[in-house]
Amino acid sequence: MIKQNKKRIVLGSASPRRKELLEQIGIEFEIKTSDKEEIYESTIPTEIVQELALMKAGNVAMELEEAEGNVIDTIVIGADTVVVHDNKILGKPSDEAEAFHMLKSLAGDTHQVYTGVAMLVYGEDGEAKEICHAERTEVFVHEMSDEEIRNYIASGEPMDKAGAYGIQGKFAAYIDKIEGDYYNVVGLPVAYVYQQLKALDA
Repeated sequence: MIKQNKKRIVLGSASPRRKELLEQIGIEFEIKTSDKEEIYESTIPTEIVQELALMKAGNVAMELEEAEGNVIDTIVIGADTVVVHDNKILGKPSDEAEAFHMLKSLAGDTHQVYTGVAMLVYGEDGEAKEICHAERTEVFVHEMSDEEIRNYIASGEPMDKAGAYGIQGKFAAYIDKIEGDYYNVVGLPVAYVYQQLKALDA
């Protein structure tokens, strides 16, 4: 476990799941977010999540530099997660009807979850090194009745999550199996993050 960071670590995400995962592995960090609009140009999921993660980290680093004058000895971490089913990206549902449609499509089928992680590693000279990575996990979902879907939506859990579900919550009842990193589906491949920070001697 990392007991005391040698570098300042900033998580550029408002996600409570990512916050909990970093806390779970004992990393000391701050949270800073940016409200700047994020528009991606890529069309391949692995590239989309890396592009968005890098954009998030870059926006936060820029605002830190503007506020503090520099970002020396700082690591800014950005992350973005998308759910892909039948080559279609599923974002957060805009309403309950869209949540129902998403969950209906996922039930009894397999989909992929991609999380992009970007680290901007600033040295003593204030220059940044970029580290980007995308993790993919296959998720197999049991069949669900319309009533089960509606009951799940009524819990309120799907509305702020990509693909309209949270694997760590009530939706666990419908997960048949996964292939890959479970924490990637939650929102952050924490073992990857830890190993990178360890290699950076952070």
